[in-house]
Amino acid sequence: MSFAEAIRSALVSLLANKTRSFLTMLGVIIGVAAVLIVVAIGEGLKTDTLNRIRSMGTNLITIVPGGGRGADRRPGRLTEDDFKALKANIKHVKLLAPVVQTNATAKYRNLSHKTQVVGTTAEWAEAMAFTVEHGRFITLTEERARTRVAVLGQEVVNELFYGRPLVGEFIRIQGVPFEVIGILQEKGGGWGDPDNQIVIPISTARQRLVGGAEFSRIYASAVNENVVPDAIESIKRTLYRLHRVDEITEDFRIRDQTEMLATMTETTGQLTTFVSGIALVSLLVGGVGIMNIMLVSVAERTREIGIRKAVGARRRDILSQFLIEAVMLSLIGGLIGIGIGFAVSRTLGSTLGWETVVPLWSILLSCAFSGAVGVFFGWYPAQKAAALDPIECLRYE
Repeated sequence: MSFAEAIRSALVSLLANKTRSFLTMLGVIIGVAAVLIVVAIGEGLKTDTLNRIRSMGTNLITIVPGGGRGADRRPGRLTEDDFKALKANIKHVKLLAPVVQTNATAKYRNLSHKTQVVGTTAEWAEAMAFTVEHGRFITLTEERARTRVAVLGQEVVNELFYGRPLVGEFIRIQGVPFEVIGILQEKGGGWGDPDNQIVIPISTARQRLVGGAEFSRIYASAVNENVVPDAIESIKRTLYRLHRVDEITEDFRIRDQTEMLATMTETTGQLTTFVSGIALVSLLVGGVGIMNIMLVSVAERTREIGIRKAVGARRRDILSQFLIEAVMLSLIGGLIGIGIGFAVSRTLGSTLGWETVVPLWSILLSCAFSGAVGVFFGWYPAQKAAALDPIECLRYE
């Protein structure tokens, strides 16, 4: 029997029992669809998050108080002296922006919105790679004069102004009036939700909202991405000397975007692999179903096998016929599963606002795994059919 004849025979057999064939494929369909959906969401989440990290600038360095992690966490603080020392001594850094921040309620007329207030300097927007879409950013003069001016993130504009760029209007933050002088370009959600914040001069924040002399963090912008490690080393040396600590006892932490990119890539990759592994169990269950149905099919077609052997069919002809049937069950189920998984992932993305990415490798992997399931679980029934004695088969009722 030629390969084409074996495929045609397998198709005739599968179409003769459409309902049973579909139910047999159901486990593979569900497994492949689940794997594809999980991978699409995982890859979409990774792509979206990495793009947002990159949008903050790959040369951004963040210095935060407190060293160690978990049970070994050590208290720390960043002060005006630290900022001045960093500004005077560190190398490979073009911008430094100290920050004090607090959560507050902003009001405009009868509307209110809970947001994060960021008190900082004029360098903050460039250091954080923010663009002012309407109006302008705070100036050094306004910072020195403790002027009550504010630059709003897009989410705050949506909540208080219904999305209208009302530069020149006044809002109240914790009861204190501020003039809106600018609106930041939307960046999309991410760590700290960069669109849900109000930026004001750091001197005004200290006087009116926060108080205290300590900074919540200090942002540093390296000259370029290539010198980020050198800039970090320069920052560490300066703060080690000033705080009288070393690498073991340091009371601050430094994070950079390249580290966050690597961590996020690794974390999302591990999560996708783990959840995909769980979804692959459905494929194994589907494979067991294929094996069961193929064994039933061998029993039902025992006389047919005997007749075929009697008229000259070889052992390998019977083996290939049943093996091809099992592989076709699995592959067709896999293709249906790919279609369903692709459609569901796209629907989820458009309905829930998620970005979903269906990579080519996931489709090829699903097809390959479906075929492998068919071969693995179809081999035993095919071997059993090929090993039947033709005389015993002809006597079978």
